[in-house]
Amino acid sequence: MHYWFTLLILAVGVERLAELRVSKRNLAWSRERGGIEYGSGHYPVMVLLHSGLLAGCLLEVWLADRSFVPVLGWPMLVIVFLAQALRWWCIATLGNRWNTKIVVLPDVALVSGGPYRGLRHPNYVAVVAEGLALPLVGTAWITAIVFTVANAALLTVRIRAENAALATAPVTT
Repeated sequence: MHYWFTLLILAVGVERLAELRVSKRNLAWSRERGGIEYGSGHYPVMVLLHSGLLAGCLLEVWLADRSFVPVLGWPMLVIVFLAQALRWWCIATLGNRWNTKIVVLPDVALVSGGPYRGLRHPNYVAVVAEGLALPLVGTAWITAIVFTVANAALLTVRIRAENAALATAPVTT
């Protein structure tokens, strides 16, 4: 079980690296168009927290010798895949405007299609779901609790900063 869970965490890690590559390219695109970054002070904490999630999953499963509990693990794996699908739907919907920082393009209306039609911050729904479900695939309940609590605090700061930044964008029609 540990082997398969480790492969899952490594796959999520590779997916995160792919996201960072897309983010870096899109951030450059936004800056070339006069994009203004907001709320960058919490960004290093976010990187540390998300890296810590992956490390915590592995450490807890291996060091505490957690067993796979099918009635918990399989549904949580489905949630992880659904969270990834939502995350990439957000990325695809925002296109070149998506990145991991808070950047607003001047004189460009906010996106209101795709998952943004019904939710203001759908990517954070994916982050919350994955942060709880990913550790629980491997029964790493301590990591799930610690990440969820720390992430709630971080998202309070992040969403506040993002809402303030989005308030500077033109209203969509």
